[in-house]
Amino acid sequence: MGSRRRARECALQMLFQYDLSQPSLDDLFESYWNELTELKEEHREKVPAFANRIVTGVITGLSDIDLIISRHAERWRISRMAAVDRNILRLAVYEFLHEPDTPRAVVINEALEIARRFSTPEATQFINGILDAIKRELDETGAPPLCPASLPPAPR
Repeated sequence: MGSRRRARECALQMLFQYDLSQPSLDDLFESYWNELTELKEEHREKVPAFANRIVTGVITGLSDIDLIISRHAERWRISRMAAVDRNILRLAVYEFLHEPDTPRAVVINEALEIARRFSTPEATQFINGILDAIKRELDETGAPPLCPASLPPAPR
């Protein structure tokens, strides 16, 4: 497994923990990295840096990210989604918006691979549908929106 996939998995686990108890970022990072023991030597620098950047970005932009997801999740409220699934979606949307060096198709593929490992078989279709709709909208509008509220309503 590559270091970026491993970082995404670590970020998912931290976001899941944040979802449950909402610790400060410092406490979250400290408790997570102190408990993690199976990180390979070649990943010890890259994985925490990328994972922490994603987690910080998701938590900082949580309301905007959730708004984007909500606009494309027909008949699903964020709070009613499985915690793993909503956090996989959050990771991917953050990457869509703030990691332009990673192609959006790669972001979707990574999200689906992580969903296969950490969620249910049905989750991949759910996650793929929402991320594909968000990707299409972002591709059509050009650059990522500065303010999700300024986007037109999602097509239904």
